[in-house]
Amino acid sequence: MSWYNEAIFYHIYPLGLTGAPKHNDYSAPVSRLNTLLPWIDHIREIGCTALYIGPLFESVGHGYETTDYKKLDSRLGTNEDLKNFVAACHEKEIKVIFDGVFNHTGRDFFAFKDIQQNREHSRYLNWYCNVNFGGNTEYNDGFSYENWGGYNLLVKLNQRNPEVQNYICDVIRFWVDEFDIDGIRLDCANILDFNFMKEMRAKTASMKPDFWLMGEVIHGDYSRWVNPEMLHSVTNYELHKSIYSGFNDHNFFEIAHNVRRLEAIGRQLYTFLDNHDEDRIASKLKVKEHLYPVYTCLMTLPGIPSIYYGGEWGTEGKRTSTCDDDLRPCIPAEKIPELNCELTDFISRLGKIHEENEELHTGKYQELLLTNRQYAYARWGNNSLIITALNNDDNEATLNIPVPIQAQTAVDLLNSDNETGENKVLPVQNGRLEIKLKGNWGAVLKIKGEN
Repeated sequence: MSWYNEAIFYHIYPLGLTGAPKHNDYSAPVSRLNTLLPWIDHIREIGCTALYIGPLFESVGHGYETTDYKKLDSRLGTNEDLKNFVAACHEKEIKVIFDGVFNHTGRDFFAFKDIQQNREHSRYLNWYCNVNFGGNTEYNDGFSYENWGGYNLLVKLNQRNPEVQNYICDVIRFWVDEFDIDGIRLDCANILDFNFMKEMRAKTASMKPDFWLMGEVIHGDYSRWVNPEMLHSVTNYELHKSIYSGFNDHNFFEIAHNVRRLEAIGRQLYTFLDNHDEDRIASKLKVKEHLYPVYTCLMTLPGIPSIYYGGEWGTEGKRTSTCDDDLRPCIPAEKIPELNCELTDFISRLGKIHEENEELHTGKYQELLLTNRQYAYARWGNNSLIITALNNDDNEATLNIPVPIQAQTAVDLLNSDNETGENKVLPVQNGRLEIKLKGNWGAVLKIKGEN
């Protein structure tokens, strides 16, 4: 089994977490990345086995307007700092993937600077889309070009140009050779050229065994991207939306419908509750106590779960029309012990359950019980089940759950007996399991079939 099928990701936006300046003046490097070294133990302690970190490379502002793909952003430090950071993660058995921003570059990228200088005679003219010397932009270059998202700061690369393809593959090979990375998250994968991604899949497969390609895709038929020729995974924004709205509206049917529809590819999708572009889940939920069953969903539904830094403490934050700073806060490492709380311990328990039970890695999903406020589902193993039972009501609820395997007992891996401190053991009678759940809570039950 490949490492990513078992992984729980931690997600860091490094420019924000380290408190780097918003604008890069390209002065001498400042090794802020080294301040993240103490985070590695914390990441492992809460059960995460992989890290998605980015953007990392030289840029002028938020990191997605790349100036140099082969140089760590000087606000974060030097390439040696990055090499040491990845090595420290690997020592703790944490895989590392970088942000690959290959849809566009910044205006300070060498190829664009060459067009500014040499205009129609630039050898890099066809590196970008729709360069038009009859147009202009607010930067008054004397030409226009295709951008991303309406921002002329982000100049769209021509991914169909073989020179661009070769250059980007060379960048990835450099990242593998220099930093020993384990995969890439492709920014804006929903608009990347499909042939370009197929070429990338073929070439990266030869660079390192089990090299993982995950794409940022907001909506659409995910199977168009996730297949043996292209990407291993994409961001599951559809499940993300159904989870928070399903809890807010007391409508588990929305979550269950989404999971059923995506089951064919769901075990490979990258699942999350918040990220560097989305309001914090703690700010989206109307009932803060729902954080507990929400994280239980994340860790037990099909998918490769990811925790965005600060989520383990219930950090809140909302974006505005002009600023994402609240989503990307600076948190000094020395504050970790005082921030750790009941939710942190709860997520750590879920992380251990996920790591130790193969049913949650590749197990087939089966819906067992569904109402607006109660939900139970199974993940199948080899003559075993993990059954997750959830209650999003404020009041206690009793769930009577069918057990689709012959067994006599179920062990609650999440909840302990108050008297003994041991995991609760519940009887399975006549093929059914009855469990009482307090309000806004859940259980994760291990059932081993009888031979």
